[in-house]
Amino acid sequence: MTRSTNKLIAEMAEELQPVRSLRLRDGVLLAVGALALTLVAVELVVGFWRGVWAGEASTFFILTNGLLLILGCASASTVLRMASPRVGNHHEGPRWASLGVAVLPVAALLVLLGHDHPAEALGAVYGFKCFGATMLTSSLTAVALFLWLRRGAPVSPAMAGLHLGVASTALGSVAFGFACPLDSTIHLGIWHVLPVLLGAVAGRFIVAPLLRW
Repeated sequence: MTRSTNKLIAEMAEELQPVRSLRLRDGVLLAVGALALTLVAVELVVGFWRGVWAGEASTFFILTNGLLLILGCASASTVLRMASPRVGNHHEGPRWASLGVAVLPVAALLVLLGHDHPAEALGAVYGFKCFGATMLTSSLTAVALFLWLRRGAPVSPAMAGLHLGVASTALGSVAFGFACPLDSTIHLGIWHVLPVLLGAVAGRFIVAPLLRW
């Protein structure tokens, strides 16, 4: 019986391959690198809005991008940690950051309702351009975080996918936000936040099934 057991263990061990352990530091460098490359691409292709550095940006512009940056960083940190199997972890950071960002579209809608010409104030033509550009600038960070999760083994693929979608689109919105000269409450609160909502849905229902192990 002893020989049989040892032989079985030996046969199982022959199929094992060494796996490099996941280090949070490596994940952070991967995410930061993806965001840095995205910023460089935005500068080269579109060019940053120089009014940001000249003090011409509105307070709402700074507030919107600041809250989106906080949300993106909090969600990305959660994604990186979820790659390693853990049970019972609480991820309160993205929840509170999401509540902060949720104020932005509410403010935009209140301003829109008080406008004499809501359809004109919505600026759908420029809005859709910003929306599409944000989804594009979110792709590199999304791929980086997805590859990191695939290397690991997230306990909850559904939540990991959701946070991935939020992180990538929030950071993508900030990256393109520096190139967008439109700093009104309506434009920023709707068109720069809407991609995050779509990213959350896509991450939850499209990315999550690809993370199951």
